[in-house]
Amino acid sequence: MSKHHVIVVGGGYAGVMAANRLTKREDIAITLVNPRDQFVERIRLHQLVGGTSEAVVAYTDVLSPRVRLVVDTVASIDAGARTVALGSGEEMSYDYLVYAVGSAGTSRVPGTADHAFGISTYEEATRLKAALETTPADAPVVVVGGGPTGIEVSSELAEAGRNVALICGDRLGPWLHEKGRADAERALRRLGVGIIEGARVAEVLDGRVRLDNGRELPSSVTIWTAGFTTPDLARRSGLSTDEVGRLVTDETLTSIDDDRIVATGDASAPSGLAYRMSCQAANQLGPLAAETVLTRLAGSKPKPVSIGFVGECISIGRGLGLVNFAHRDDSAVGARLRGMPAAKVKEIVCRSTVWVLGMEARRPGSAFVVKDRSRAARVQAAAATPPVREPSR
Repeated sequence: MSKHHVIVVGGGYAGVMAANRLTKREDIAITLVNPRDQFVERIRLHQLVGGTSEAVVAYTDVLSPRVRLVVDTVASIDAGARTVALGSGEEMSYDYLVYAVGSAGTSRVPGTADHAFGISTYEEATRLKAALETTPADAPVVVVGGGPTGIEVSSELAEAGRNVALICGDRLGPWLHEKGRADAERALRRLGVGIIEGARVAEVLDGRVRLDNGRELPSSVTIWTAGFTTPDLARRSGLSTDEVGRLVTDETLTSIDDDRIVATGDASAPSGLAYRMSCQAANQLGPLAAETVLTRLAGSKPKPVSIGFVGECISIGRGLGLVNFAHRDDSAVGARLRGMPAAKVKEIVCRSTVWVLGMEARRPGSAFVVKDRSRAARVQAAAATPPVREPSR
């Protein structure tokens, strides 16, 4: 009996979850295409830079043996022919495709490409680590971006004795509750991180950073964590995307262009109201994307997906942390855990993330999803709001 072939593009949290969930049916052949032969723990990349984690695990630990791993890149998708062209020149056909290419850092600030290091991918983090290893310990390091990644990498380096300044834009951790923000600031200052709020980077130069208020900071190593985008594979392949390149889907995660293509994780924008780019969202959206495929293969109509959030979990060095709890719609509340207890919770979260991937590989269907019952109302309200149009000239 011939099997349905599903190609999963991208082997991060969402892609691995989707591939594992698809093994619920025996009549599906699953191919996972990923450019690396190891699974990257993206939520530990700041630890890779700081030298406290390798941030990778073997795919045999997280991926079902029924999934065929192809170490390659996808150069293009031909939705009409249902084929993908690989970077190696090979072409593969599919019955369904799960688009899970993830996200990466981005910046339009002059000088960033030439004089700053990213930390959103394994390769970027490895280059950054190598640069720091050849830089004197007391040399100034500037981290740009007051989000979770900026907080984690700046605290990791400060705890290791580095001279770190964190440029936050308008303010540190704008997504945090004001109480959580105050906790994060205290913990960062305790580690010696210099926090600069109310300023943005206007230009990155060799050996210094220029702010939009005219101030210049010396910087032997500049680390860019502000802003994310997605690979342009969908756009290059003629599929509908949002402004940062995420594949636009309906609420079942199905592409608005082709019901044989389903998107998940950071690369998906259901109803144009994308979930926050995060491991928390990816681990839930991955299996739900697979369920959409499984439902279509069964000849049924897939149901709208719904995921909720429980909060933001941030490490601040190895000994401190912050867990800022949230409503299911991802809006922060005042309840939080801080200090050493929060650091322990963060480590448990990191370990359990890999454990959950492995459990889904062994027992497809076991991954838990948090529901947000307010999502449908927000989608309906957005659909009823007329788009803002530029005035005619």
